[in-house]
Amino acid sequence: MHSENKKAAFHNLGCKVNQYETDAMVQALKERGYEIVPFEKGADVYIINTCTVTNIADRKSRQMLHRAKKMNPSAVVVAVGCYVQAAGEELLKDEAVDIIIGNNKKNKLSDILEEYFNSKENEEKIAVYDDLSKGCDYEEMNMTTVTEHTRAFIKIQDGCNQFCTYCIIPYSRGRIRSRKLSDVRNEVEGLSEKGYKEIVLTGIHLSSYGKDLKEENITLIDVIEELSAIDGIERIRLGSLEQGIITEEFMERVIKIKKFCPHFHLSLQSGCESTLKRMNRHYTPSEYMEKCTLIRKYFEHPAITTDVIVGFPGESDEEFKETKSFLEKAAFAEMHIFKYSRRKGTIAAGMENQIDERVKAERSDELIKLNHILREKYIEKCIGTKADIVFEEKMLINGETYFTGYTKEYVRVAVKTDNDLNNKIICVKIKSLLNKEILLAQLAEIY
Repeated sequence: MHSENKKAAFHNLGCKVNQYETDAMVQALKERGYEIVPFEKGADVYIINTCTVTNIADRKSRQMLHRAKKMNPSAVVVAVGCYVQAAGEELLKDEAVDIIIGNNKKNKLSDILEEYFNSKENEEKIAVYDDLSKGCDYEEMNMTTVTEHTRAFIKIQDGCNQFCTYCIIPYSRGRIRSRKLSDVRNEVEGLSEKGYKEIVLTGIHLSSYGKDLKEENITLIDVIEELSAIDGIERIRLGSLEQGIITEEFMERVIKIKKFCPHFHLSLQSGCESTLKRMNRHYTPSEYMEKCTLIRKYFEHPAITTDVIVGFPGESDEEFKETKSFLEKAAFAEMHIFKYSRRKGTIAAGMENQIDERVKAERSDELIKLNHILREKYIEKCIGTKADIVFEEKMLINGETYFTGYTKEYVRVAVKTDNDLNNKIICVKIKSLLNKEILLAQLAEIY
């Protein structure tokens, strides 16, 4: 069976970097003649881009691999990505998986499949993955189209050197490596020509971009400035950042970029200094708060969002209260709350005073409630303002038709209309809350 006669189905787990890589693999198989089909019965090849950031992610990765084999026992099941790096030896024994591909070999998917199908005896499993702790080059993958209709995620960096005590990612993704700026620009120019107006720069540790490109002497702000000059690109948004990148120089330069979206996702993890030390996070709560204050000095109503881990080993009731108090003072626009997940191979997994799952759940519920309160306060402050919206999709809400899109701060806005506003940038006047998560607006002008 030739590749042009084969049906391939993809399932993505995990972060936006994974989504970018999945889109790139989809494109690569299309170019080889594969028909891309839904992740359902009937495919000849199932590719699961796995995740290993938590125990739940591990379990979901295994479940999807086994589900694929059950949907078509004669199909080729391919495991790629982070779970491969963390559990390669286990996958070698897993009869549901035929091919395993590591994090620096995803761009070889087409060739690996061709090798598998051309083999006279393909009962032997193919395993292609390296020990990333020894270092590797940036894995070049290029996109000309993406799954989202209006917003394109652009991977510009991979790997992490931070070694937070709870995190498996430096082991599954390897050390930091950055993509050449010329390659990033070429990809974004191509996507602009296809009509994409908004790009989101992503990476495993985005703030470290350029640190391995010493001869080029460039950082993330240089990338933003370079891409802002591309015609057709109207918005540049950033993925998750570390607080250290927020400096006076960074803010002085970024405020001048009209296309920049003032949505700063600053990873926090804990608002307690002693917990941060055990996590090997290299800042204090007061230093983090200084960065929030600096952002608000330059932008009137920026969206500062974050991640928080509850139930880290040794987190006492008092330490948890310190974190909650800090979150209230920081007045985040939104928080993502995670219960600590014990990851084999990390320092935290061997720490004493592991927290009971019931306590983790209680603390998580408490912070989720706080998140709802802070989110509503932030959204309500948008009422009465004007905002430019990139509209994305038509929705039926309470029996009526609306078109929805997002502000630069990534707040969802809806206008009541029967017109097709897809991928149009429109200035609106925000009138009221439509519901807890969506603002109701009135069209001002289209340009």
